Amino acid sequence: MASNYSRGLHYRDVDSSLTLTKRNFLKAAVGGLLAARYGAAQPSSATQPQLRPPSVPLIACDPYLSIWSAGGLLADLPTTHWTGHPNRLTSLVRIDGKVFRIMGKDPKNVPALPQKSLFVHPTRTVYEFEGAGIHLSLEFFTAALPYDLMILSRPLGYVTWTVRATDGKAHDVSVYFEANGEIAVNEPSQAVVWHRVPAQSVNALRIGTAAQTMLEPKGDDVRIDWGYLYVAAPKSERQTQAIANARHARGQFAASGTVSDSHDLQMPRPVNRNAPVLAFAFDLGSIEAAPVSRWAMLAYDEIYAIQFFEENLRPYWRRGGANAVDLLTQAANEYSSLRKQGSAFDRELVEDLRQAGGEQYAQIASLTYRQCIAGTKIASDTNGQPLLFPKENTSNGCIGTVDVIYPMAPQFLLFGSSLSKAMLVYNLEYASSPRWHFPFAPHDVGTYPQANGQVYGGGEHSEVNQMPVEETGNMLLLLAAVSRIDGNASFAERYWPTVQKWAEYLKQEGLDPKNQLS
Repeated sequence: MASNYSRGLHYRDVDSSLTLTKRNFLKAAVGGLLAARYGAAQPSSATQPQLRPPSVPLIACDPYLSIWSAGGLLADLPTTHWTGHPNRLTSLVRIDGKVFRIMGKDPKNVPALPQKSLFVHPTRTVYEFEGAGIHLSLEFFTAALPYDLMILSRPLGYVTWTVRATDGKAHDVSVYFEANGEIAVNEPSQAVVWHRVPAQSVNALRIGTAAQTMLEPKGDDVRIDWGYLYVAAPKSERQTQAIANARHARGQFAASGTVSDSHDLQMPRPVNRNAPVLAFAFDLGSIEAAPVSRWAMLAYDEIYAIQFFEENLRPYWRRGGANAVDLLTQAANEYSSLRKQGSAFDRELVEDLRQAGGEQYAQIASLTYRQCIAGTKIASDTNGQPLLFPKENTSNGCIGTVDVIYPMAPQFLLFGSSLSKAMLVYNLEYASSPRWHFPFAPHDVGTYPQANGQVYGGGEHSEVNQMPVEETGNMLLLLAAVSRIDGNASFAERYWPTVQKWAEYLKQEGLDPKNQLS
């Protein structure tokens, strides 16, 4: 089995020239299906209420770097990991010496700046605040651009504050951003260490566990506890940084609009003891009617992303040997360009969604796009080809589950066949190997992040609690969809004996299935 996987995959690499405008037949097909399901497309209307998601995506890149806000307002509750465990991000604004909260529940004695609106786009979440003579926009941007896998695979989000005066007066403004060390642990009792990171064009701070249990924790309600969390900002921004106890750093900001450049040296220590945070304070100067912006990056370098049949795979963005400093430097250099690309992508996708299903459908599908991307991880195989692994969230934590891939597939198929192939190929390789003894398709390839063989039901050993008709039908339908997009069946042809075996199985069992789980 090991030799089957160590040789890597040889399907056609990603077509980086793919754009949304090249999928006319898909738009027509999707639009027709949605019109049949939801009725004729409705025109865009500014009077329709904006969707308020049950939980709002902030930094949502993959199953581990996945931070959300479940509060009615951004300052109502602490931000959390998708599992509901605290992954706290905090932001404050200091206006003419008075401090207000704009993200997070703490400090409780600091009033919240009134929030006016929230918009969730396919790649961006934008909050608007007004008070004390200023308007503040807080934008969370993940460059989830499906036509560039190196960028799509980055575990990194941008946070941008834009401030302008609203009362005709000048106001002295600074903003504070803090990431809690709990983002780098599975349990808050785990000890962490932290450092300032030398980099040429950015100021960067990092924190991670002292133990570094590489790819060991697995399951559903599990958070990453290896690799390192980074907060960084370009050196060109007027800023101060500190790794300190949260209360100390916030107190400094409230008093002076800055944080001390001296760092807490009491490490390693558990996250739940005097909460170490990565803190930045940005000086925006005297603000008048012209908007002024500052921005930062939050990233997570997992070093290794997935264990694939006992072999540790790098995340796709690391496939050429890049490290965390490379990631931060390149992402900083591309900030302006990527924001423009993200805005253009959002406009085009949302307009297509409106045409397909109306304004409410466009709002729901924009959220769905973020959720779908955040539920997957792109790793690099030994030949540098992408493998797209979904995690079965709020379930049993399986990885590469076929009945999760199947409902996700329309989103990826919309942008071409490459990402779909990256989800199908490891299941095809596994089912075509000597380890898989059954005439039907597997349910999964392991428990996230360890893709070492099916764990569900009878696993590789029996048909107990398997879903053979469902999973086999899913795989054949997805192979047919990929073939339709490519205009040929060359991808499926590599696995033709397995495809034929599955087809024969469905002919015999599909019309009158025996007892199965589903």
